[in-house]
Amino acid sequence: MTISSDTLDLLGRQAIELPSWAFGNSGTRFKVFGSPGTPRDPFEKISDAAQVHKYTGLAPSVALHIPWDKVPSYSDLKKHAEDNGVTLGTINSNTFQDDDYKLGSVTHSDPRIRQKAIDHHFECIDIMNETGSRDLKIWLADGTNYPGQDDMRARQDRLHDSLSKIYASLGDGQRLVLEYKFFEPAFYHTDVPDWGTSYAQVSALGDRAVVCLDTGHHAPGTNIEFIVMQLLRLGKLGSFDFNSRFYADDDLIVGAADPFQLFRIILEVIRGGGYANPDVAFMLDQCHNIEKKIPGQIRSVLNVQEMTARALLVDRDALTAAQNAGDVLAANGIVMDAFYTDVRPDLADWRESRGLPRDPSAAYEASGYQQRIEDERVGGTQAGWGA
Repeated sequence: MTISSDTLDLLGRQAIELPSWAFGNSGTRFKVFGSPGTPRDPFEKISDAAQVHKYTGLAPSVALHIPWDKVPSYSDLKKHAEDNGVTLGTINSNTFQDDDYKLGSVTHSDPRIRQKAIDHHFECIDIMNETGSRDLKIWLADGTNYPGQDDMRARQDRLHDSLSKIYASLGDGQRLVLEYKFFEPAFYHTDVPDWGTSYAQVSALGDRAVVCLDTGHHAPGTNIEFIVMQLLRLGKLGSFDFNSRFYADDDLIVGAADPFQLFRIILEVIRGGGYANPDVAFMLDQCHNIEKKIPGQIRSVLNVQEMTARALLVDRDALTAAQNAGDVLAANGIVMDAFYTDVRPDLADWRESRGLPRDPSAAYEASGYQQRIEDERVGGTQAGWGA
């Protein structure tokens, strides 16, 4: 099975946003590991992210995290990005690294603390206005550790009230994207633990509030592709955070733990009209704790591209016919044939035809960029997840 020219044209429309924090130091709850060549400021994060796009052609934008990526001039940062061939994308808020948020942020019982968290999101919207970003992505650490610690229903009411104020401050064309996570750092209950809660909250806000699905934020055995299907069906899937998990929210390279799951997810994205759809953003959300950052991101976007290519090979007409005939084995066989197809040679040819290196990882390694930043950057401590 080979990739047709029509499929290659579709692949040419793929865009995967990179997270700035993937290029900074990160680690576990026990240790944040320093890496040679770590960026010393957000400008160097953008420069590193631009390397991924340079060698893959797949990553034209970079998401920012506030306050990790605060700078005196966002217009300067925007110009720096454009000079490096990329743009600034999603703005991510942070209400999980302040002592005031120990018992919650936008769901806290204290109106002063809630307002502080809301004001932070207003600041993020101001930054969006300067960078030209469309999406404000919100992930909340809010929750409780013990039964009776707080009133769960009251926290949902406070969440709605806070989100309503944030949503009302969005500009034309801007979106609020609410992420969910079933546990951690709160262990008894999390205020936005699943897609249903996120969907209920954004649905109450309006058309420009949507759900972010992080592939690592699910319990073992969860059928993530079913959730993808349902949110697309309901018109509320706004974005993906792609990563892999073996046990919990491991933030590993996407496709590393279960390539077949990634394939199945993208299969439903295509089926539901979410592929190459500007209303459904593809983004990575990963930490590279022990591997080099830029090569890790290159591997990640290539994994997404490969599984997308395989998913696009599924013969939809034949699959529908087999499904309608109740031919279980034929239907499954059509899907499995596409999954087992080695698309890498065709993708290498396609990259070469577009002036990109056949092997992006090898080309980056040969460029000398990694050695140069390791030699030049001394004392870089820019934060990533877990920092």
